[in-house]
Amino acid sequence: MIRGLTKGDNAFVPTAALRLAVRNGVDVAALLVTEQGRVRGDADLVFDGAPAHPSGAVRLSADEDGTVWLDADLTGVEEAVTRVLVVASTEDGALRDVRGLSVEAFGPDGTTVTGYEATDAGGETAMVLAELYRRAGGWKFRAVGQGYVDGLEGLAADHGVDVAKEPLPTPAVTKAPETLPVTKAPEALPTVTKAPGVPVQAPPPAPSPAPFPAASLASDWTFGARFEPRTLTGVQSGEITVEDLPPGPVMVELAVAGDGHTSVWTIDRDDRETDLLVNSTENNFRGRLLVVVPEDGRLRLKQTANRPWQAQVLPLAAARRLTEDTLECWGPDVLLHTGGAADVAFHFRGSSNFIVEAYELAGHDDPTTLPDARHPYINEIGRRREALPVPDGPVIVHLGRADGPWRARLKQPSAAVSWLRRARR
Repeated sequence: MIRGLTKGDNAFVPTAALRLAVRNGVDVAALLVTEQGRVRGDADLVFDGAPAHPSGAVRLSADEDGTVWLDADLTGVEEAVTRVLVVASTEDGALRDVRGLSVEAFGPDGTTVTGYEATDAGGETAMVLAELYRRAGGWKFRAVGQGYVDGLEGLAADHGVDVAKEPLPTPAVTKAPETLPVTKAPEALPTVTKAPGVPVQAPPPAPSPAPFPAASLASDWTFGARFEPRTLTGVQSGEITVEDLPPGPVMVELAVAGDGHTSVWTIDRDDRETDLLVNSTENNFRGRLLVVVPEDGRLRLKQTANRPWQAQVLPLAAARRLTEDTLECWGPDVLLHTGGAADVAFHFRGSSNFIVEAYELAGHDDPTTLPDARHPYINEIGRRREALPVPDGPVIVHLGRADGPWRARLKQPSAAVSWLRRARR
């Protein structure tokens, strides 16, 4: 046990370059706050994702034994900063489960200046463990021990850390070439190649869904088989069957002309409806569905639209790519992420369900199956601005429900959001 201060006590420390050791195995951050007790912005938050303050006065590093070092050069702290808060938090369990939770301050010569061991932690998951603060022209160390049952989010709110969702910008957007207007009267269908073994009724003269443009395949996307697209058409509800497909996940791009309810189910070999893929009352429905073809290569879907429809089965490599350019689309969709960890920022302008999940493919070696969808995911109703964090690619981002227009782009999360995200895991 450190021979130091008890909770609430304080002591002068040298105005010099101090090293603070925080033990044992907790996450550590430093907040540089003004006289009002609030940070001036994300730059005043120092944590493992942003381990150095722009002034260079406060830095974080870690040892393999679970000790985190906070280097605080008190001679270089900006005048506007009156306190440096030492914050400890845990992702699993409460701070009372951390044995030997303590902070020890060392002077430039390596000798102990002071310290504090938190012996009364309870169910809190975050705590201001200690602080360095200005007093009488010098600096003092205070043993604080103020815990937050609501974790980092409560602590952040108390100290002005802004974690509000960032609005999407509204410059010119990059429209996906496959996205066609859904409110205009659709064009007549051209002659369609009939898929082998699938009875297809000829569409009536009008109205018909607009034809799909030819799909382009992402050259660097390797998950899932590549095959020639299969196109089918019809004018009434019933079963859609496609034979001789490679087993594994594919996209089904569906367009239905006119007004009315549209639903699509997958059907198993026992003729049972299994997964509900579409349940929409939108006019001129259009969307891309993520479906896994069974081992026998026979994809069976049941759709209820008693109106002209067109379906195209596509490989995953034909999906649209997520970039930092804004993608403007409508309806359910399948998107590909191949870059580094980021957020997918969505702006949904519909009035019904908006459900988005992600499939992380790193380490998933079976191209005939999908891994479990990763958490977190989005499940909201009505107009929303939401961000979905995605790891390093390759990742499939699946908009399972999205009846309405939406925008999406990649963006880097703010420092505050990155710090607080651990509290939401």
